[in-house]
Parts: sequence; structure tokens; C-alpha cells
Amino acid sequence: MPLLDSKGIRLFVKRDDEIHPEIAGNKWRKLKYNLQAARRQQLQTLVTFGGAFSNHIAATAAAGKVFGFRTIGILRGERVEPLNPTLKLAQDYGMQFHFVDRSTYRTADRLALAKLLCKEKFYFIPEGGTNALALKGCSEIVKEVQNQFDEQPDYYALACGTGGTIGGLIQGLKGKAQVLGFSALKGDFLIKEVTNLLDKQYSNWSINTDYHFGGYAKFKPALIDFINDFKATQDIPLEPIYTGKMLYGILDLVEQDYFPKGTTILAIHTGGLQGLRGFNQRFGDLLY
Repeated sequence: MPLLDSKGIRLFVKRDDEIHPEIAGNKWRKLKYNLQAARRQQLQTLVTFGGAFSNHIAATAAAGKVFGFRTIGILRGERVEPLNPTLKLAQDYGMQFHFVDRSTYRTADRLALAKLLCKEKFYFIPEGGTNALALKGCSEIVKEVQNQFDEQPDYYALACGTGGTIGGLIQGLKGKAQVLGFSALKGDFLIKEVTNLLDKQYSNWSINTDYHFGGYAKFKPALIDFINDFKATQDIPLEPIYTGKMLYGILDLVEQDYFPKGTTILAIHTGGLQGLRGFNQRFGDLLY
């Protein structure tokens, strides 16, 4: 890209969106050790939480189909027919749904609510899939990169939602290189949440909160234009909730000389492309 060449920056994209055709990106990594734990505990049902367009809901349903688990999704809001593409996909994978009102969803103890709604024994996975086992799975990105690169990237960059993926990266790097997260949500609360997730404290990470485009699932025409142009010129599809905001942010910071000349950046494509169908359904085929 001319911008990168002019600034002396190397940018690589790790295509974790291609890990698995149905369980893509960081969701594969977050679920990996949780599924193994469920097997060890001889639990046949996975229960989790999410919104109506949740990548995590779709991925958990797919994992249930692939690995032989029954799956139950406890969803925020009322059921709307016909189901949106994300929930239709999850239903096709065999997931059963419980819809709860937004107030209950926001305030209730999640595990207690799951026990109330689901009578059988189950393995509980938090919303977004983030727990200690998720961090363990995400930490494996580091060894993979070390096998793929002769030299360590100076920066690992990624989008952040619940903080599990960046937490795993930080733990896997053990203070080496820099980790730069791009929050998909408005506010800086993720910094505290990631700090609480870590097994020990490190100083080599930060979360940028300038590229949320108005908040979670919010967007502006500039972001849509960027995503479409990036796909046309780089042949890499992005989505507007996470990865589009991250790549937009990286290149904007490059233009502002945030990174020193000679810096190598590795951007992690965390997936989420299943959400494109629902996005286009809601907003009129803006992305192609």
C-alpha cells in the first residue's frame, strides 16, 4: 500500500477468519479448551449468552454441530420472526433459544439464570466466550506467529469486544512486543476488564478507544467505504463491528506517524464475517 511504503511500515494480516469454515477466528480459539473441559466433565449441553447478531452465538452453535454437543443460547431481547441470518444459522446448527427481556438480561446473575431456564446439566460458557480457558486458547496465536515469522512483529493489533483475545495475546507474549487493541465499544471500561482477566500485570499493551464510530455496532459512511475499498484492493473481507474498525484505526495511526519508521505490525483478523449477511439485511446491502 502506498501509505505504508511512504511511512516505512510493514503490515501483515493473520487470517484467523480462515481457521475453520464454520467456527472462525477468535471464536475457535476461545471455544477450544472449553469444549475439551466439557468433554472431560462428561457434559453434553453447552449453554451461553449473546445478542441477536452475536458471532459467539453462531460459533457455539456451529461447534455443537461439529463436535456433537447440544447447544442452548440465552438471548437478549424479544424473539422476532423471521429470524435474522445469525440466529437462523444458529438454529440450523441445532441451537435452541431462550429469549429474555433486556432488563433481566442486563441485571441477572448469568449462571443462576441459566440454571433457572435450563433444567439439564450443562457446561456454561460466558457471553463472548471469555474466561480463563479462552485466554489459554488465544495465547496460542503467539507460538503460531513465532513459527511463521523470522523476526517478532513489533506490534500485535486486534479488535476488542469482551477482552478475551487481547488478554490471551498479552499472556502469551509475556511482556514481549506491543499489543494494541481497538475497542469496538464506546468508553474505556475494557482496560479494567482486561486487567482483571490477566494472570499477572504487563506494561506492553494498550487499548485505543478512538475508532468505535459511535459505539458497538455503530458505523459511519467512511467506515463502510474503507471496508469495501480494502476488500477490492487487498482481497481481504472485513466487517463493520470489529475488524473494519481495527484496520481503519491502524492505517489512520500510520498516517499520523504513531508508529516509528521500520515498525512491523501484525493485525489479527478475528473473523465475524458471518455477521455481514445480517448487517446488509438491516442496512441495505452496504457491504459487498
